[in-house]
Amino acid sequence: MTSIKHTLLLNLSCLAAFLCLTSFFPPSFQIALLKYPGGGDWYANPTSLPNLVKFVNRNLSANINEDIATVDAGSSDIVNYPFIHMTGHGNVVFSDQELQNLRKYLIAGGFLHIDDNYGMDKFIRPQLKKMFPELELLELPFNHPVYHQKYNFPNGLPKIHEHDAKAPQGFGLIYEGRLVVFYTYECDLGDGWEDPSVHGDSEATRQKALQMGANILQYVFTTK
Repeated sequence: MTSIKHTLLLNLSCLAAFLCLTSFFPPSFQIALLKYPGGGDWYANPTSLPNLVKFVNRNLSANINEDIATVDAGSSDIVNYPFIHMTGHGNVVFSDQELQNLRKYLIAGGFLHIDDNYGMDKFIRPQLKKMFPELELLELPFNHPVYHQKYNFPNGLPKIHEHDAKAPQGFGLIYEGRLVVFYTYECDLGDGWEDPSVHGDSEATRQKALQMGANILQYVFTTK
């Protein structure tokens, strides 16, 4: 645990200057897509994270590496990535070792954003409970800072794609006062980050998705 925390703290120290970095400097850090077992399509939305990083670099004067890494849930390499994104439509089954690896990573300072691409909800909730049995997955109020970074979302998450005519919801796991997991449900943020040709979303819809994604990254990298 000590080595994991030390590595993450080294990575997070680079993030303190998140809003001050410019393209004149080498990329300061890299984010990753989580590869998980169970049969779900962890690889969905392949253009989403690259597009989000480009948007953040351009609009928040950041300098995130535009090459997105892929990391296995049980890998020790997870500590190299202060922000991990998870998506998909289907089943998720973590082994005990993977659950412990993710838990240690998050407690040590890492962050996991889960975006339900429609169909993941009934699978991911039990896995999160196994990961943090002592915590409840809570809906974040609309005044939570994640909705009020550079871009203001007074009504919480934007609705990108319709499925069940339900309102989008943002849930979180909060460990010792720190948001360690942010779960976006009935929202499809990742779809909105994809290339325009993939889903045919309007530019206004894509901008809302990208702006909310930028808020998440800004919140994670500037909140102690």
